Amino acid sequence: MRNHKDLIVWQKSMALVKRVYEVTRAFPHEEMFGLTSQMRRAAVSIPSNIAEGYGRIYDKERINFLSIALGSASELETQLMISEDLGFTANGDNAELSSLNNEVIRMLTSLIKGIRGDKSPC
Repeated sequence: MRNHKDLIVWQKSMALVKRVYEVTRAFPHEEMFGLTSQMRRAAVSIPSNIAEGYGRIYDKERINFLSIALGSASELETQLMISEDLGFTANGDNAELSSLNNEVIRMLTSLIKGIRGDKSPC
């Protein structure tokens, strides 16, 4: 692997960011500085932290940034549930975003375990 752009998890998280931005455009205007902003920041944090981790030399640092990305994906998971409960997202959009986000979570978890070289929980 040459850099973070070669990671499928980074590529998928970039696609997730794009979809989050597209879907949140339809949110109520009063949510621009609330849930819309929170969801966008959490989504952007995922590939950003993957990239930063892969810019580091030591595995311990890399795992730290991947763990932050995992935390952001978990935060986004909650925000997706909130947006659905409030009726801000159509069922299809929410299902698509949740599915992609869950895939990113699984991939990050596997990547962290692989770097650690063990099966300990993340």
